[in-house]
Amino acid sequence: MRLPVIKHVVAFIEQNDEDYVNETIETLEHLIEAPGISDEELDAIGEILSNLYGALDVSREIKEGKSSRDALNEFMKRVTGSIDK
Repeated sequence: MRLPVIKHVVAFIEQNDEDYVNETIETLEHLIEAPGISDEELDAIGEILSNLYGALDVSREIKEGKSSRDALNEFMKRVTGSIDK
């Protein structure tokens, strides 16, 4: 996951609507089932999906009243904590 990408998508959600991101996720999840997708392409799509899901999570935290900085920091702590397990 890349924090700059997540921040950028969060800003997009704030300016537009999270429905765009949800529809993008649905499209990418459908795309990974296409025949002929290489492992390299799957990895790239997976990375994008991770960032989009992360941005949705951070965006929801912000909508619930957390500051952008706190929401991002808590998200990254959860992610790094789950990797360490």
